[in-house]
Amino acid sequence: MAVAGCSALGSGDGGADDAQGGGGRSFTVAAAGDVLIHPPLTEQARKDAGAGGAGGELDFGPLMAGVKPVISKADLAICHMEPVIAEKGGPYEGFPDFQVPPEIATTLKDIGYDTCSTASNHSIDHGAAGVKRTLDTLDAAGLPHTGSARSEAEWRKPLITEVKGVKVAQLSFAFGFGSDKVPADKPWLVNKTSFKAIADAEKRARAAGADVVILSIHWGREHHSAPSSPQMKLARRITEKTGIDLVVGHHAHVVQPMEKINGTWVAYGLGNQVARHEVPSGQSEEGVIGWFTFTERNGEWDVRARYVPTFVDVPPAPEDPGAPDKLPEGAVTDYRLLDVARALKDGESVDGKKYTEEQLARYRLAFDRTQGTVLNRGAVKDGLAALEEPPS
Repeated sequence: MAVAGCSALGSGDGGADDAQGGGGRSFTVAAAGDVLIHPPLTEQARKDAGAGGAGGELDFGPLMAGVKPVISKADLAICHMEPVIAEKGGPYEGFPDFQVPPEIATTLKDIGYDTCSTASNHSIDHGAAGVKRTLDTLDAAGLPHTGSARSEAEWRKPLITEVKGVKVAQLSFAFGFGSDKVPADKPWLVNKTSFKAIADAEKRARAAGADVVILSIHWGREHHSAPSSPQMKLARRITEKTGIDLVVGHHAHVVQPMEKINGTWVAYGLGNQVARHEVPSGQSEEGVIGWFTFTERNGEWDVRARYVPTFVDVPPAPEDPGAPDKLPEGAVTDYRLLDVARALKDGESVDGKKYTEEQLARYRLAFDRTQGTVLNRGAVKDGLAALEEPPS
């Protein structure tokens, strides 16, 4: 979380300028896509820990360092923790019943995340014990959370964070839970999407004093960049029939558009923040951070939307995994998450490694494709733009 009074990234975020121009309270929100730690990313964390002299440990810091400058500058940064967190040392599992290393929670906190949504189709992959372990780990890392709960009392208490004098509530819902069902004796274990449940959650948050309510929602069709008809129908109903101030979507694993509906911004799908699917599709390595500047005017909240394209570098598999010298000269050798515009501008990684022309061309494609997707429902007319443009 940025220190109160610090300016946000870029010259077009609008937060400080709007406040000085006569607006009321103002703050920025960064919301990113799915955090989904597949086994190759765990192996990368083990490799990075070894390089840092921490043999036998895991270090996800180098993997995610590329987005720290953006995430850490937001007044409120929201992550989406999709999988169940395992005990330290494992066992760790990938699809279909995820259990991921607890060290990822520490990294999320270290790069600047303030809270996490936890309702996803994988929330109850390992039952109530998995939910408890996940939330206990987030608590230990200092990351408040919402979407799943260890008790009915915890479920009933809205997550409200005070951000620069504004009480911001977060809600988190998911469409369903794979082959698992929420236990009949624990209906509060994870939030299942329905319009009524979302509307009721907003009412509880407002009654608890929330000035602003943000909804994280796990919905849509995997690997489809266009929002589905049910997504669009529910978005229209939420923006028309509730007072929710911002909707951010997850689950598709690819970027989907952003659109202002009935005066409320909806990011249908932020893609993956970090993931490594069994068969990388190209688009599954692309994601977007939504950057939203809230400014109070005459008792109402004006929201300005920006986007930050991201990309996960995936190393190619050499013919002989034991002989890295067989990789092409200059090839990517490590999984790394990066801010695409910043990578194109700097021409090198956060640790000073120069990018090849081939890498830069791939990053340009990621930026252009993400930009085309987020804008393809006409959001330009409502002012949607990149937080930072890369060099032309």
